[in-house]
Amino acid sequence: MKHSKQKLIQGAVFRAVIRFFSWFSLRWNHRLGAVVGWLLWRVPNRNKKITEKNIAIAFSELVSIQQQRLVKLSLVETGKTFTELGPLWLWPLDKRLGLIQSVKGAELLSSAFDKGKGAMVLSPHIGCWEIIGPYLASRYPTSILYRPPRIGSIDDFMRTVRESTGATLVPTDLTGVKALRRALKNNQVIGILPDQDPGKNGGVIAPFFGHPANTMVLVSKLAAKAECPILVSYAERLPNGAGYVIHIKAADSTLSSLDEFEAASALNREVEACARALPEQYQWAYNRFKYINKS
Repeated sequence: MKHSKQKLIQGAVFRAVIRFFSWFSLRWNHRLGAVVGWLLWRVPNRNKKITEKNIAIAFSELVSIQQQRLVKLSLVETGKTFTELGPLWLWPLDKRLGLIQSVKGAELLSSAFDKGKGAMVLSPHIGCWEIIGPYLASRYPTSILYRPPRIGSIDDFMRTVRESTGATLVPTDLTGVKALRRALKNNQVIGILPDQDPGKNGGVIAPFFGHPANTMVLVSKLAAKAECPILVSYAERLPNGAGYVIHIKAADSTLSSLDEFEAASALNREVEACARALPEQYQWAYNRFKYINKS
């Protein structure tokens, strides 16, 4: 009972904080987020520890001072990722979509959808991945794979605000996988965050920045069965709260290979290319290198 009450309180606090941030402009949210990120950089914490180790592994060619500069920039962007949830979840949909300043590669998505086999959009944890879902759902029938949080009240809140865009959220379990297959069969767009750890049974170990990382095989299994086009997308966070630029590009066809290691390696190369294009906005606080990076 005590544990359940604690979760209810945590959920209520989380919702209150998100609503608080929704009262401010995106520019002020990003300023507040920069303060949060600066504190993450200054005070010892798990996010900083993992970010430092991951950047040291991924960018070993950089000298220490360059790595530390990237750590600081990354943690500042991590702070913005949290504070911008207020506008991105609670503002009216048209106002949220108005934050998108341009979309580079929109014609690739349109062309992929017109083939009638559905389309898979892979959005790594770069920049503002939360804006990708509303963009997709505003133009196409869209289903998005997500990992439910452990606190049920947060899950309910998260589903409500994300599905307010018109997207359908499906969980990372067998029912969710079946839902994605149906969506592709019905010529829908599906969205997946491809750099999440898939757990013990959902992936293979494949190189990421030249080092082993547990990598999902769901992408290749879905693509091989549906024979659908695969695209990679990320939303670049512009400075001074100016909004976002969405980048879309065609993915390597090897992602649909029946060889799981080959497909997973291709998937990691795509994520790595995006991360190298915008290294300070990649979520380095996520422990992708846990097999060589015990924390």
